Amino acid sequence: MSPEAIGFLSLGILFVAIFIGFPIAFTLIAVALGAGYIALDKQVFYLMTLQVFSVMKETTLAAVPFFLFMGYLLEQAGLMERLFRGVQLLLARVRGSLYLAVLITATIFAAATGIVGSSVTLLGVMAAPAMKRSGYDVRLSAGAIAAGGTLGILIPPSVMLIVMGPVVGVPATYLFAAAVFPGLLLSGLYIAYTLARSYLNPRLGPPLPPDERASSVGEVVKELVFGIAPVMVVILATLGVILAGIATPTDAGASGAAAVLVLTLAYRRLTWAKLRIAVYSTLRVSSMILLLVAASNFFGAVFSRLGSANLIAEALLGLQFSPAVMLVLMLAIIFVLAWPLEWVPIILIVVPIFLPLVQKLGIDLLWFSTLVAVCLQTAWLSPPVALSAYFLKGVVPDWDLRDIYAGMLQFMGLQLLGLALLLAFPALALWLPKVLF
Repeated sequence: MSPEAIGFLSLGILFVAIFIGFPIAFTLIAVALGAGYIALDKQVFYLMTLQVFSVMKETTLAAVPFFLFMGYLLEQAGLMERLFRGVQLLLARVRGSLYLAVLITATIFAAATGIVGSSVTLLGVMAAPAMKRSGYDVRLSAGAIAAGGTLGILIPPSVMLIVMGPVVGVPATYLFAAAVFPGLLLSGLYIAYTLARSYLNPRLGPPLPPDERASSVGEVVKELVFGIAPVMVVILATLGVILAGIATPTDAGASGAAAVLVLTLAYRRLTWAKLRIAVYSTLRVSSMILLLVAASNFFGAVFSRLGSANLIAEALLGLQFSPAVMLVLMLAIIFVLAWPLEWVPIILIVVPIFLPLVQKLGIDLLWFSTLVAVCLQTAWLSPPVALSAYFLKGVVPDWDLRDIYAGMLQFMGLQLLGLALLLAFPALALWLPKVLF
């Protein structure tokens, strides 16, 4: 059997094992060791050592635990609740005000932390009771909460973009800058859609009842200031210093984590129990992500050494399609694979397979990376495996899963529109990095 055939066989075994339910990291290591030993003999062990140490020396990945700690500490401290309350009171007289409050809060919070599960869960806990009391449409409410929560995977500082940087060979700072306008574009599409639906059919999103509005302008200003101020401090301490060129993503993650810790202490929201939960969750998730990065780096090295990746690129190039058609084809494959798989294996296994093809076609890597990020965000809203639906169902059990799916599909259509706009206008992703860097 040729080395290329061994590589394809190992890839097939890998996907079958993942779909069955085997742990992804250990499956990657086991399959890579098996295929590598057959084709490369003892050299595979030296390759594994080299790849693991190269991941351990990647300083950008040190930002992962910092940003995760920020997100979990913000979740435990409850600072997002004050922000939501302030926006809700400000827009109380507007039709669809709760949709707007959810989406604006989600957008601002996404710029402070990039954890989708926490965002969807918190938005569901905060907004669903008020939406039910105000007679809001269940499907549109569920779609707004789920879609707003997924913005955290795209809007920087995103953990996904930090992991993607070393994989595609693009600095994380460039990826952060490239994702800003696509993230805001999607947020704007969500807001415009919910506003239009509410004005065309007031029953979908009536204004807040008088008894839930603020008693004075001072109360609105107070809630807004105390809600937005801490989040803005976190954004300036992280995204601000990165885009200004003052700090690397790792340094910014550390400063952001310190800022969140000080803020939670100042707001008297931090307890030993909450800190312990945040630290434990950070340790567990960051260990999982970094082990996956090391394992997939090893598998990718074996797969490339066997020549399978180049064979795929040459076969696709032989189809004689235009670069635009090939790009759409690659994005479609990633989108479909993201239904049963999370973003981590997609970025660490699938994207490296496509990289030789992307480079041979002359497609801008920064643009391609941003398109992949938007595509993976879209997959969070794609039934039947959409994880956002299960996060939301867990905190709002009386909402039927079919209604949640129906609401998410509306916003998935908006996601696809945003992806199409990004395909048609690459400057949405490329303009800001050129200006800043």
